[in-house]
Amino acid sequence: MKINIIGLRDLRENTENYIAQVGKGKSFVVVRRSKPVFRVTPVDEWGDEGNWKTLIDFRKINPRGVPVDDVIKALRKSIKKDERSSKVHRQVK
Repeated sequence: MKINIIGLRDLRENTENYIAQVGKGKSFVVVRRSKPVFRVTPVDEWGDEGNWKTLIDFRKINPRGVPVDDVIKALRKSIKKDERSSKVHRQVK
């Protein structure tokens, strides 16, 4: 695996370019005064495959606001649904 090293100044001056490259899967180690300070990596490396989605659209419940009890109820329902689908998925394999 090739390590892409970039300077902090270069990152600041070319942020949009690096965002595009990270979006394509590249990672970078950012250095300041020749010392590594942090790494920029795609979200996919966290294991979520970049699939950020809204599980519950609370606007469907009430567009003006949702009581916390309704939020908890909706979250529990969503979790149960996910658990059922993962059990079915495991049985199919």
